[in-house]
Amino acid sequence: MRATLFGVPASHPTLAAELMLRHKGIDYRRVDLVNAAHRTVLRAMGFPRKTVPAMRLDGAKVQGTTAIARALDALVPVPPLFPADPERRRAVEEAESWGDEVLQPVPRRLIWNALKHDRSTLVTYLEGSKTGIPTPIATRTAAPIVAVSRRFNRATDDAVRRDLAALPGMIARVDELIEEGVIGGSERNAADFQIATSVSLLLTMDDVRPLIEGRPAERLARDVVPDQPGRMPSVLAT
Repeated sequence: MRATLFGVPASHPTLAAELMLRHKGIDYRRVDLVNAAHRTVLRAMGFPRKTVPAMRLDGAKVQGTTAIARALDALVPVPPLFPADPERRRAVEEAESWGDEVLQPVPRRLIWNALKHDRSTLVTYLEGSKTGIPTPIATRTAAPIVAVSRRFNRATDDAVRRDLAALPGMIARVDELIEEGVIGGSERNAADFQIATSVSLLLTMDDVRPLIEGRPAERLARDVVPDQPGRMPSVLAT
């Protein structure tokens, strides 16, 4: 079995899907599309939605981390991404859903808003990208892509202020899930990959790293994502 994973550089949901592929031991190829342009390219390739991660898997087209997790488990049951016990599975699915719908958009908005104020470290987020575009060229031509992506993701100053106010409670929720044993156990599950990749991206930002450092959420993120690219200085509106 071979998979092709389509993403965009520094996308934490794409990284979550990639880590799940590695967890399953599935041979794959990653292709990074250009931010903003990826929406048109995916539709041209026959994917029903404009979002990454998108995957060609065993002849099927699958999009989104939650759908990808279930598709991977159906094709390669071991090691599983969901517990066999119904009650434990329900807890993991609830955590996964929260990570997808509530937590995941926050680092994305924060990063795109921060790049409005300072693009000096943009190159650090492009480390390891698979677009085929030389990094120096991608960096020099990034301004319009950043502007369009910020608009697509509604990364306004007001939205960022709301995110920053809500973030302490979100990190506390991650810590609670670890304490409850839903995530952070000896066997990785779909919620681990969903949540840890979001926290890992948050840790690249000087504005929010102090909120997470030394907590169970940080330990989980650094364990699941040992090589996280990116570094953003303190620039966010408060």
